[in-house]
Amino acid sequence: MGTRLSGTAALVTGASSGIGAATARSLAAEGAAVALVARRRERLEELAAGIRADGGAALAVVADITDRQQAADAVARVAAELGRLDTVVNNAGLMHVGPAAGASPDDWDAMVEINVRGLLHVTHAALPHLVRAAADSPRRVADLVNISSTAGRVARPATAVYNLTKFGVNGFSEALRQEVREQGVRVGVVEPGTVATELSSHLRDGVREAIERQVEGLELLRPEDVADAVAYMVTRDRRVAVNEMLVRASDQSW
Repeated sequence: MGTRLSGTAALVTGASSGIGAATARSLAAEGAAVALVARRRERLEELAAGIRADGGAALAVVADITDRQQAADAVARVAAELGRLDTVVNNAGLMHVGPAAGASPDDWDAMVEINVRGLLHVTHAALPHLVRAAADSPRRVADLVNISSTAGRVARPATAVYNLTKFGVNGFSEALRQEVREQGVRVGVVEPGTVATELSSHLRDGVREAIERQVEGLELLRPEDVADAVAYMVTRDRRVAVNEMLVRASDQSW
């Protein structure tokens, strides 16, 4: 177990699998008490038990963050039970791809709900706690990290609305960074490329196969690679703000 985040508390959304689960484990290994927020209770409890077995502290919180009240209640519970909130990682996300013509508006709505509204709900509820943590922490800093994507930098066919959400996350993060930096809250964005996660598992037949063909032969990033980037960002001394990290698979060209 590391000690760089000892005495701090972290909240990770989308923590039931993939990047979120790996990030939670990484922050716990640095000494943070970690709140795991997602909808799948069984997955969260299993992850929390594993973190505790490794000597860490973990709290499982079942919530649908697309619901503003559930998101606010989750943040309030975490701050109350862990006593503070120093780090928030907005990781929960959804990707539907395919040409805009003929796309399902329900798919578009779902991406906006989780990728944008969910992130906003958690951020709004967490900011006062982060400001307080920065003021009274021995580290004198708190962190908000938003997981974006290479799709927040480069637009490609068949990902128009996913691009919209991730470009939006990047713009929001930069504006917010400027607003809260003098209060000791760092805002960072991690932009992963292709990662071996469940993100594409829900895609329609045909679309999923097209994505698989696109990445065929690539050695994809692992969730732990992205978690390493998050951990690096939030464990820097307060004089250092790593505001953006682009993490691609070595073989990825886009």
